[in-house]
Amino acid sequence: MAGTTPTDADGPTGRLATWLAETSVDAIPTEVSTRARHLILDGIGCLLVGARLPWSRIAVQSLTVEPGASVVAGWDRTASAPTAVMLNSSFIQGFELDDVSYRIPWHANAVVLPVLLAVAGLRGKVTGAEFLRAEVLGFETGARVGLALRGPQLVTHGWHSGAVFGGPGAAAAGGVLYGLTPARFEDALGIAATQSCGLMANEAMVKRMQHGFAARNGLVAAMLAAGGYGGTKRIFERGYGGYLTVYGAGHGPDPSHIDDALGEHWYLREQTIKPYAAMGYTHPAIDAALALRAADRVDPAATARIEIEVADSVFDHTAFPIHRPIESVAAQMSVRYVTAAALLDGTVSLEQLRPERLDRDDVWRLVDRTTVTRGSGSASQGRVRLTDVDGRTHEHRTEAPLGSVERPLDDAAIVDKYRDLTGRVVDRHRQRAIEDLVLHLDEHRDGPAALLTLLAPAVGDALD
Repeated sequence: MAGTTPTDADGPTGRLATWLAETSVDAIPTEVSTRARHLILDGIGCLLVGARLPWSRIAVQSLTVEPGASVVAGWDRTASAPTAVMLNSSFIQGFELDDVSYRIPWHANAVVLPVLLAVAGLRGKVTGAEFLRAEVLGFETGARVGLALRGPQLVTHGWHSGAVFGGPGAAAAGGVLYGLTPARFEDALGIAATQSCGLMANEAMVKRMQHGFAARNGLVAAMLAAGGYGGTKRIFERGYGGYLTVYGAGHGPDPSHIDDALGEHWYLREQTIKPYAAMGYTHPAIDAALALRAADRVDPAATARIEIEVADSVFDHTAFPIHRPIESVAAQMSVRYVTAAALLDGTVSLEQLRPERLDRDDVWRLVDRTTVTRGSGSASQGRVRLTDVDGRTHEHRTEAPLGSVERPLDDAAIVDKYRDLTGRVVDRHRQRAIEDLVLHLDEHRDGPAALLTLLAPAVGDALD
């Protein structure tokens, strides 16, 4: 039998594994746990609104042939735990409304939350405090691995960054609920890391499930480690075959991020909660377009030319060519499309991405008059310059978009977003019951079980 201590307790992997095993919910600062509850609420809002979207229906019908032990949210249906995790993750990612990070980058809820729901259902008697602790520690693990790997560099090379490094975060979250020892956490992290993969797929339906693959891999890693299955040791400091060595090749990975200021610096507070249903790197341009529109200085119908500047690091991710007709997933990733929609409608939400809206002439007139250039700023910066038919120009630059670290949505705004989203698909009583439970999660010993009961019944179609 393996011991309880990691193979190198003083190395980055060993220190992280020990921290995961030994950190209590009481060690988490109040402001972090409060934000974590609101992050979970945002994820659940995205989960429910995404459950019955067309691509979600295809996934459910393709994968849930046999019932299983885990809830498929919003479907009154069950599946095996790995399948339920993939589906629930794809619902959270289903309409580009879920949390994101400009610095790391990843969609944390889509990786961590489905694993917690599955393990809580499998184990039973998981308390709300344990669930909250697992959310925070899983998040912190994924964030640190993403930083060590220099996540934005992955994007420039065509990797879907969160799908690559989300697995260790998911494994950590699941491992907390399984009560793993430091040695078993080392195994879980190694098993998750060895499954890492994910290619960028801007225009493809599978983009909705990329983080789900990472979540599934993390779940499997936690389950195997809990059962005594061994993983690669010292996964974050190994040379040949090491996680950072392989996936960080060519862009200088830094293993110090794995264990630096553990328990002192909490990255969860820095996660962006999205105000728009679009890929995060398009938000600076959306904000700039909305600022121009709000200033009453522009008439979209009289716009002759739109020039958008995005960071060089995300140019390929946002400025790829688009053509009519277009699917919603490509539209949500395209800075051309969402900027045009924002100028015309004053927001980018579900309504701007309905099939009939995606094919409207007014949007495509603006799209066809748009050019995108590379800027030298960060991924959270952007600029929109409009030229009208009389030759007058109007310009706005965004230094930090709404929802980002510099301009975060406050807790009340997150609750409002949850209510707006879920009001489309569930009745008010169920909506408020979920909200009250999540925002007081650590006060409920049976909170996760009650939450699963509330998530299980069928929901409406957000696009109806």
